[in-house]
Amino acid sequence: MHETLIHDFTHTWVGYLVLMIFVLGYYFIATEEKFEINKAKPALFIGTFSFMLIGIYFAINGLDPTPLHHEMQKLILEIAEIFFFLFVAMTYIESLIERGVFDALKYRLISRGYSYKKLFWITGALAFWISPVADNLTTALILSTVLYTIDKKNINFLVPGAINIVVAANAGGAWSPFGDITTLMAWTAGKGDFIDFIALFPAAFFGWLLTGWLLSMFVPKGEPHFDVLTTPKVEMKVGGKAVIWLGALTITIAVLGHIFLHFPAMWGMMFGLALLQLYTFYHKRKHKEHINIFVNMAKVENDTLLFFFGILSAVGALYFLGWLIYVTKLFDLIGPTWGNIGVGFISAIIDNVPVMAAILKANPPMGHDQWMLVTMTAGIGGSLISFGSAAGVGVMGRMRGIYTFGSHMKYAWTVLAGYILSIVIWYFQFEILKFY
Repeated sequence: MHETLIHDFTHTWVGYLVLMIFVLGYYFIATEEKFEINKAKPALFIGTFSFMLIGIYFAINGLDPTPLHHEMQKLILEIAEIFFFLFVAMTYIESLIERGVFDALKYRLISRGYSYKKLFWITGALAFWISPVADNLTTALILSTVLYTIDKKNINFLVPGAINIVVAANAGGAWSPFGDITTLMAWTAGKGDFIDFIALFPAAFFGWLLTGWLLSMFVPKGEPHFDVLTTPKVEMKVGGKAVIWLGALTITIAVLGHIFLHFPAMWGMMFGLALLQLYTFYHKRKHKEHINIFVNMAKVENDTLLFFFGILSAVGALYFLGWLIYVTKLFDLIGPTWGNIGVGFISAIIDNVPVMAAILKANPPMGHDQWMLVTMTAGIGGSLISFGSAAGVGVMGRMRGIYTFGSHMKYAWTVLAGYILSIVIWYFQFEILKFY
């Protein structure tokens, strides 16, 4: 059941003011390219300022601050668990990049003489299978770079290929807590065990497969030119394989620790970071080469972490004031299935992190099947529009002028077809077969 509010501050000056600040701040988040402002800045401002305003309201009216303090402490714990989890995951990704793992992968792909269609399917498949272990944004950025390196001028190959990578990365992240922030949020909120999210694999996989098949019809025949003489061979650095295995071990420890020891997942991740640190000491002694993990940490996308902190704080403020009760009322009005399907379309327009955060905070009374549905739709729904997901925005930046809102919308119907198929498969699996 959803939590009962202790107070309702929606019709007070602080309730209206915080809501206005949230809407205004989110406008700047949504239009960050127009105003050339990193979305972490307005997110951090509205998140922290909202609670300061609530604190002022409590002080002016002589209210007992205990409920406010309790909510803030609970919020800090929720954010910290995901914050440190992402920090370790990003550090591992940066370490893999530094060891040349992805550069070696890129060289192998472009040097094999594959056709455009084969490269289209290989990059899409890699996006689908890498994103559950890494994350959808990093996966999409790396593989879109590979795509662009293959042929910088063939628009008929690049645009369908870019859409395929975005859709595959988001679909791959939807069934793994390690692949998408929204799935991670649902997992850490206790909406399912790790293995429960794997049940979303059929819906996510076949939804991407349909979109990929439809897009492949527009991929040109032939193969890109590759000059062996002018392109230097790229090899993975020493220690690259060790970092890969340590990353896999870290994920395993985090999952098993969460299941059997009931530890927060970030505890296992932090232990994995300690193992990585110990390995660098061993590597330096054996290979006389220093792998500076702290340099890799400095490359972590801190703006993503700060955006995450800010937006969850802002949503927490709206929840405390009572605004999110309207989310629950909406679900009661239209039903959870249609509400969760609509979440996918909302996630395409608004960032899926605040949408998922609002739903988790509102905590409408839904069964396990519906929590899996909203996790999936929030994850894959962002693919419907080019800027609807972090992966899409990242690829737009990497392939500026090629993969755009307009070029994406030309093929958006293929993404919609995949989205609908994913929902149909979910319904058949969860509602009819009860197989989850």
